[in-house]
Amino acid sequence: MKVLVAGDWHSELHEEVVAAALRRLGHAVDELRWCRFFEDAPGSGSPMARLARRAQNKYLVGPVLARVNRQLQQQALAFQPDVVFIYRGTHIRAATLRALKRALPRCVLVGYNNDDPFSPEHPRYLWRHFLAAVPHYDLVLAYRHVNIDEYRRAGAQRVALLRSWYVPQRNYPAVLTPAEQAMFDTDVVFVGHYEADQRLDFLEEVVRQGFRLRLFGPGYDWDPVLRQSAVLRHLVPVRLVWGEEYNRALCGARIALCFFSKLNRDTYTRRCFEIPASGSLLLSEHSDDLAGLYREGVEADFFRSRDEMIAKIRHYLGAPQRRDAVAAAGRARVQADGHDVDSRMRQVLQWADAIRAGHALPISDGFS
Repeated sequence: MKVLVAGDWHSELHEEVVAAALRRLGHAVDELRWCRFFEDAPGSGSPMARLARRAQNKYLVGPVLARVNRQLQQQALAFQPDVVFIYRGTHIRAATLRALKRALPRCVLVGYNNDDPFSPEHPRYLWRHFLAAVPHYDLVLAYRHVNIDEYRRAGAQRVALLRSWYVPQRNYPAVLTPAEQAMFDTDVVFVGHYEADQRLDFLEEVVRQGFRLRLFGPGYDWDPVLRQSAVLRHLVPVRLVWGEEYNRALCGARIALCFFSKLNRDTYTRRCFEIPASGSLLLSEHSDDLAGLYREGVEADFFRSRDEMIAKIRHYLGAPQRRDAVAAAGRARVQADGHDVDSRMRQVLQWADAIRAGHALPISDGFS
């Protein structure tokens, strides 16, 4: 099958792993990386011109945006894909999808969005092209359950749940070198962004109780907040970890915490798969959704309050054999249930085949 993957592509975590998985599955893949249209290349014009490109990228207006949409059409006409997979299609207009369907009526247009375009916390201008285009996708893939009916009300022809994933080549048990142990060995780790929810208070309590904590994420989010915390200011500067360092950061911890984004109304997150895949113990904020994926206290564990989190940290740090058993069972669970990216992409292409054949999709709310 021929698949054109289009997206911003500013991160190695999203479009890149989708394209790589499709290639591993034996499919021909073409790529459209629209971040390149907005980058400041050498000799790319005056400071005003660079500022104009950035403004167009943020507010989704102007001639560069039009170029992105023309390029998508041109690449699709040249490549003749069976599927166009658009990752977080903030920049793709409804008119472009209509043109693609006229030119390539057998091509299946798939839209996937890992963010929550219906969240009241996001600026509305960010999603205006994407939401206008929703009725023109053959299949819209929702990241979370709450979005399924919202996409239907927005006019989607078909909706399925596509959870995030782990990447086996990136998320696996690793033995740390002495130098890596100095960087990553800890009782508790949290890798993620800052939100103005309970996470700061919970992390402060981890340190107040005497546990060793490491924190990784975007410093521009965390550092201003941590400087105001007498308990956590020693963690400044916080830095991002990617790729192999990210995996080492998980493997170096006895326990890896997970908090859900309230901005996106999440009931699980990508790290709910990456942490068990790395062989570390997942201790996550509780949700009924996540509790349906892992048996509590057997394959992962959950907390519903700050006190429960602290009690479970204390329990697992004092019972290393139990901790290792739960971590191993969690890893076995993500493998057995097919939460890897290759399995996800295999399912997407099965749905695309069904659409091309004119069959009803054998799904309601997707799959887990």
